[in-house]
Amino acid sequence: PSQWKMLRQELLKYLECFLMAVISGGHISAPPNRTEAMWEDFLTCLRKQDLILSTALEAQVAKTDASRPLVLVLDDNFYYQSMRYEVYQLARKYSLGFCQLFLDCPLETCLQRNSQRPQALPNETIYLMERRLEKPNPEKNAWEHNSLIIQSPACSLEASLEVTDLLLTSLDNPVKYVEDNMEQKETDRIICSTNILHKADQTLRRTVSETMKEAKDEQILPSDLKRLAEELNKLKAEFLEDIRQGNKKYLCFQQTINISDVLSSFCNEKDNIVQKYFSKQQ
Repeated sequence: PSQWKMLRQELLKYLECFLMAVISGGHISAPPNRTEAMWEDFLTCLRKQDLILSTALEAQVAKTDASRPLVLVLDDNFYYQSMRYEVYQLARKYSLGFCQLFLDCPLETCLQRNSQRPQALPNETIYLMERRLEKPNPEKNAWEHNSLIIQSPACSLEASLEVTDLLLTSLDNPVKYVEDNMEQKETDRIICSTNILHKADQTLRRTVSETMKEAKDEQILPSDLKRLAEELNKLKAEFLEDIRQGNKKYLCFQQTINISDVLSSFCNEKDNIVQKYFSKQQ
């Protein structure tokens, strides 16, 4: 997963190189520390769409008809809001239009389509994606207001017109670069929180499991074991909600959230709970 994230962000750097070349009307230069095969594939993709004139290290950007808009489609799952926010930041940096098209597809349909692939993914991968996927939430995230959710199983003329309208709206209303302010910092904090949420879930889940094993080894009564498990799982849920919503019941958020600080705070609260049962046993 860490390598996949690194490569995805590297590809976004390539996209920025292309955007800079389009804006300046010059050449697209190869960035340093690139993955050679990926960079070559990226240039080949641009050349096939007549966006550059060659695949040399410094390829000339093709001249485009100024009366026709240039629309770049980033086709990916983008299951975390944080992944999509990186693209939004790029659009904001260069005052470009930004929009999101979310294909809402039932899990059963996804599984059926996957089974028909020549190289089907394991069903567990589809289940995992369904659990992780975060739909656009314009009410919570102002930067997602240019979003359209359409039902994937059906493709209608009405949906096609809605997509066209979405594109035109985003082109006519490019994202404006805004200086740092409290609202932006809060948005960045939410994105940072989203990034570590799944990692915190795994870490705290493992800590609860290890604690319950220790309790069993101490021969805590079954009835007490049940109550201990309930308290620890409730504590874990409250910590995750702190991260998700930015509450301060247990965590005091700064600009960034450190997973080690989350674990340390959780263990302190956990120890207070566990001590009651261990003392009772003694």
